[in-house]
Amino acid sequence: MGEFRYRFQLYKALQASIPAIYAEARKAADEIGIPPEWRGKFGLTGAISGTPAPLRRDILAASEAGAAEVIPLATLVEQIREIVKDVYGDEWDVCPVNTAEAGLWVAFDTLCTPPALGRGDNYRARYIAPLEKHMHHQASYGRPFPAKYKDFLADRGTTAGEMGFYGKRQNNLDTVIVPLEGAQYPNHGIKYWPVPLLTGVDPEASARRIARVAAQHAELLTGFTSLGYDTPGYGYGVKAEDGAPLLQKRIGEIARDYNVPYIVDNAWGLPFVGTDPRKIGCDVMVYSMDKATGAATSGLLIGREDVMVTIRRALGMHGDRYGTLASYGKAAYVTQDPGKEALLTQIQALKVLRDRPEVITDPVDRLYEIVVEELEGLPTAIRSGILVSKSYNSGAVEVNYEGTWKDGRIGLPIFSIEDMYAGTNIFQSGLAQMGIIPTIAYDANIFISPGLGTTDPDGALREDKARLAVRGLVALMGIVARYAGLAAEAAVS
Repeated sequence: MGEFRYRFQLYKALQASIPAIYAEARKAADEIGIPPEWRGKFGLTGAISGTPAPLRRDILAASEAGAAEVIPLATLVEQIREIVKDVYGDEWDVCPVNTAEAGLWVAFDTLCTPPALGRGDNYRARYIAPLEKHMHHQASYGRPFPAKYKDFLADRGTTAGEMGFYGKRQNNLDTVIVPLEGAQYPNHGIKYWPVPLLTGVDPEASARRIARVAAQHAELLTGFTSLGYDTPGYGYGVKAEDGAPLLQKRIGEIARDYNVPYIVDNAWGLPFVGTDPRKIGCDVMVYSMDKATGAATSGLLIGREDVMVTIRRALGMHGDRYGTLASYGKAAYVTQDPGKEALLTQIQALKVLRDRPEVITDPVDRLYEIVVEELEGLPTAIRSGILVSKSYNSGAVEVNYEGTWKDGRIGLPIFSIEDMYAGTNIFQSGLAQMGIIPTIAYDANIFISPGLGTTDPDGALREDKARLAVRGLVALMGIVARYAGLAAEAAVS
């Protein structure tokens, strides 16, 4: 196939080769022995919103038992508060919601937007977001600044304009976007778009840059945000002495200097086991409780008590006006109420994380070993550029292949997040051809976690299914490598 001089030529050739790649992927699925009855029913992660993992036996039992009882919802929320305070201390509080995105929405609206009451026009407000992955979540609630970023969310969804991502923008709120020092933002993908490559992020230099930008916008500044992940592919591989991601700690310090909240999107993260909000100095951390945590579809905000008052008031949970400690009433965001059954599953999931975290961490340990073993099937030239990391925060294994592009050479194709929404991410759509439900596989970063048909009812890893899912991914990587014009020996060994 020959070498490509420029990136866009590579992706043009891949687009033309999609039918052939799919045909080889289907053939590979037969060759590696994926049973027909498994196809479309197992995958590389149980933490994707579109295909949530089956609930563990203990989660189901807690939901069924509580559903048959008469329990005030405020009582369930109080139980969640108690569990969180058991671990983080009495200075921390909680607010359950129906999704992590709902949690982000209420957090930015209550903590960062200007007040609506009072005479005269509203003032404008700004929050600062590092230019990282998943910007359509944590960085999408304000109008982008500088203006060159104003269209960077345009293709990330099925609905554009007022009903889509643009419609998430809050009243008189701007998002100041700050590139990270040491990161790269080249164009990649069939849907050719800038991608954040973050393994080289320098946290100290990035923090200094964020502080300079904060000083420039000090009069309008009402908050900071970032992801809460802990792996090199997300730019958080450098850790402080206490194990917390160093860049997150530095952002927390800057936020405290300006007396504004630091809102952390840790949707694919675990309370208690994962990134500790106390260590990074954040004010609010937002979780998707149905992803790594294993509860029913719902979200949870954990934050400092003083900040959580406003958020809980917005959900009608802070207490009645005549004076009570807790309520379950009506307020601005009652539409984001998670419901009784979701609350019951959150309680059980949090108890397990508090008392028996090995239920979550043991399968990750074994999955990491399987991923490392299966990647041996790739040729050394490719494998040497792949970085494999284990994340207890996300209950996942990260496979990052930025390094295959070192020294100016063409590496494994990098698909943009725009490719995912356009259906042109071959690493995702190709897996579907094999009967494997795909995972996040863009920006040269692949997250693999247990749960989607790869665990038993008690959460233990089913190694046969997990290994076959990973083996399918590795086979597809080899196929795509050959079509990318890499060495002929890029076929899977």
